[in-house]
Amino acid sequence: MSVLFIALPLALLLGAAGVTACVYCIRDGQYDDLDSPPMRILVDEQKKSRPEDSDGTPPSNP
Repeated sequence: MSVLFIALPLALLLGAAGVTACVYCIRDGQYDDLDSPPMRILVDEQKKSRPEDSDGTPPSNP
């Protein structure tokens, strides 16, 4: 019976910490975009085979 004096407050504190963390994440915008991250896995990134200038044109050979 004396275990309840330790386990019950500990369970309540852990539950409150979980709810607080969830509310913080929701207000911080963690769950705003739920569609893009799963789609990023399906898209292959193209590797550049040669260096290019910032405007996308290949460098000129002098």
